[in-house]
Amino acid sequence: MNCIIIEDQPPAQRILKKFIEDLGSLELLGTFSDAIQAMRFLQAEKVDLIFLDIHLPKLSGLDFLKSLLHSPHVILTTAFPDYALESYDLNVVDYLLKPFSFQRFVKAVAKVPTDESLNGARAESNALQEIFIKSGYEHIKVSVAEILFIKSDSDYTEIHLSQKKLLSQESLKHWASTLGESLFTRVHKSYLINSSWVEKVSGNQIYLKGGSVIPIGRAYKEEFVNRFLK
Repeated sequence: MNCIIIEDQPPAQRILKKFIEDLGSLELLGTFSDAIQAMRFLQAEKVDLIFLDIHLPKLSGLDFLKSLLHSPHVILTTAFPDYALESYDLNVVDYLLKPFSFQRFVKAVAKVPTDESLNGARAESNALQEIFIKSGYEHIKVSVAEILFIKSDSDYTEIHLSQKKLLSQESLKHWASTLGESLFTRVHKSYLINSSWVEKVSGNQIYLKGGSVIPIGRAYKEEFVNRFLK
């Protein structure tokens, strides 16, 4: 897998180059001090992975990322933690907070999808494609992919689908166990969401495709950030 570094600080460049060399599975194609130089390079060369600093001269790392029509995989590197949730909206692979260790670097690179990991993810998602939901006196077959989120409400749960809502007497804990963690994650004591429907995250709210807004509970926020950004 080939990669480039976009970083304006020479010490940070040296650390990334050393980590890439020590890892052995990455080929470094170039190092750039600003995003404009990297943009010209990307027009001519195919890159699998970018190590991207956020604070850059001329054009910030996030603005550069937003400008790309077909972005390679990106691991953000920064000394500032404030952009973690914003970067999730840009679908980055990971968010490395400087100074980071070689072990943390390796963990980030391991998250970059490969053909093997994509095949594994497809196999996992195919394991449970449909379920039957008992709603009243009926058992209704539902495509798991159509479930946006599940909300706990007193003695029942609301299963919100793309086109309708079903009521179930099963608990939120039951649905979390049944649906597993590959797609579904608990973000609030009352909410379980399908992560594939997430459109953006802003502050303590998750915006799903279709217009639903889900709160992130204080007790779940750190786990949510760690799962998707670290």
